[in-house]
Amino acid sequence: MGRTTLNLDPIAAHAPVEIDDQEHDAAVLAPVIDRDGEDHLLFTRRADHLGEHPGQMSFPGGGAEPVDETILETALREANEEIGLASAETEVVGQLDDIRTVTEYAVTPFVARVPDREYVRDGHEVAEIVVLPLSELLDPANYEHERREHPYYGDIVIHYFHVDGYTVWGATGRILVQLLELATDFEAPERIDRSQL
Repeated sequence: MGRTTLNLDPIAAHAPVEIDDQEHDAAVLAPVIDRDGEDHLLFTRRADHLGEHPGQMSFPGGGAEPVDETILETALREANEEIGLASAETEVVGQLDDIRTVTEYAVTPFVARVPDREYVRDGHEVAEIVVLPLSELLDPANYEHERREHPYYGDIVIHYFHVDGYTVWGATGRILVQLLELATDFEAPERIDRSQL
């Protein structure tokens, strides 16, 4: 079993790869909660009626708006709207690499420590707020991956984390993998041997 706390220093020191060739910009916040001495990560389960990625697990976040002066402001504003997290109680630690999504967004992920309290979901966008323990996310028994042929990116690896009846995958799974690789001993498979499929 991996560590139950994150070493956030490598995230603070990370120089993120930025993407500027997508039609839309978005940002997410990966909230880290210390609960009884063990780190947890907060996710939202997207409402089933939403047009993009309904029902999927995600980090709080969304598309950039003209009111946002920086992409970090986008992440903080969206986290406030979706789960009632105030920027004043958010300790932003660092930034992960931008990722592209199939919906032509460049998503900038930020990692932040936030208080362990009850958060209030936005009833329109968020079906549920889910806090998952780091130890369960790091348990190899809860992780699987598969190779897929992507129409734009070729041979890609899809990551799945199955914890407490929830599955984190897709863009959020990719963000989670980098977060865990930087802050824990977790190592995702770089390549999958085609002969094994």
